[in-house]
Amino acid sequence: MASRLSNIISAAFGREPINVSYNKYNEAFFSWLGAGFTQYDTKAPTYISEGYNVNPIVFSVIKQQATKTSSIPYYIKDIEDEKAKSQLNVLLKATNNNLTPQQQIKKLTLENKAFSDELMDMPLEVPNPLQSWTEFHDLYKTFYALTGNVYIYMLKPSEGVNAGTPIAIYLLPSHLTEIVVKPNVNLLGVESPIHSYLLTSGNQCVSFEAENVIHIKSSNPNYDDNGSHLYGMSRLQAGLKNMASSNKALDLNIKTLQSGGAFGFIHGTKIPLDVNQAKEIKERLQEMNKSDEDLAKIAGMSAEVAFTRISLTTAELQPFEYLKFDQKQICNVLGWSDNLLNNDDGGKYDKQLQEQKRVVTDNIQPDLLLLQDALNKYFLPLFKGYEKSELIYDISELPEMQQDTKTMVDWAVMLLDRGVVNRNEVRDIVTFAKVDDDNMEVFTVANDLLTLDEAIESEFNIEPPKQ
Repeated sequence: MASRLSNIISAAFGREPINVSYNKYNEAFFSWLGAGFTQYDTKAPTYISEGYNVNPIVFSVIKQQATKTSSIPYYIKDIEDEKAKSQLNVLLKATNNNLTPQQQIKKLTLENKAFSDELMDMPLEVPNPLQSWTEFHDLYKTFYALTGNVYIYMLKPSEGVNAGTPIAIYLLPSHLTEIVVKPNVNLLGVESPIHSYLLTSGNQCVSFEAENVIHIKSSNPNYDDNGSHLYGMSRLQAGLKNMASSNKALDLNIKTLQSGGAFGFIHGTKIPLDVNQAKEIKERLQEMNKSDEDLAKIAGMSAEVAFTRISLTTAELQPFEYLKFDQKQICNVLGWSDNLLNNDDGGKYDKQLQEQKRVVTDNIQPDLLLLQDALNKYFLPLFKGYEKSELIYDISELPEMQQDTKTMVDWAVMLLDRGVVNRNEVRDIVTFAKVDDDNMEVFTVANDLLTLDEAIESEFNIEPPKQ
């Protein structure tokens, strides 16, 4: 796969941007440099080969997550007010972006101050010749959810007019990518310890310079001197036994169906069957099983025989009960809801809506914010005209979030009626374009659309009734 990726990049852009070496020379090569490999999650390929590729629970959860991630709207705007942007970041981090309607209004107000109204295009129309941005976001979530790591390789010309500006970006296979640390590096120092990234497939390796790779990773409490903490921890690592258990339950069910029932012995009840009799009975049973004729299922027997079962049936083993347990545990470690897996025990409609909203705010959005921060810090500033721009993923337009939008609009209207905001500010809150009319900037109150100044003037006040 590494060789194929190298060939694709070379063919697409007519140049060789990476170094290719063979496994048997890698250890000696990096030892000569004084660098060393890190200790990483050796089960990473297992999460894909034994999980995503063959386990229907893992596949269903990850696919739902990836599809939802790729459907999140995003836009790019210029930053106009750094102070408002800083306040916005504080708000989002303090609340983990799980906002009340009041906080939603504050967020939108700060966004309107921090960013320009004009939307900008993504600097690359497509991330690379093989993918659209929808596919890119889908695969980003897939790799991150499965392995806890995402490696984004930026293909940049080293010379010419566009030197240093990405002309394509690729998602490297996270389960095949290792980190090579610098020689004699202090893992607790302020300098980045990463020398390069190594993509290994079969007997070939592709080396990528650290400055051309954006590494996004989950938190990892596993620390050692080999640099294990430089990798993100896969969520599936904690659910590996449940993944193996569910695979085993499915295999067992298939074997039981293929055998036509439980295993056992046919034997004589009074007189034991000799070898030839047992062989003839087996051959006759095989003939009966192969034939589709109804009468072929009837056979004669001169001796009294019995059947002794030596295995448990699926009803006794209850593999589907174990599957339900494994399904719940796999959903738990992946941060998803088993109510969304179309199972018979799924919640009612209201519960479904509640869970759809929860997984967006607790799973989809936090992982997308990691991508948002990484692209804003390491990708967008490399393009001319995007030095002070920011990419924003907006979940408010999703169907699951419309109830929050309704509540937020009700709050905005209440603030308008009380003279706290003007009409153009309300239009900002509901993401409508501002109207170029001075009257839209006037603060009014609900009664007869009085301006705020008119409302507090005595001639407009109603005297209280005399006692």
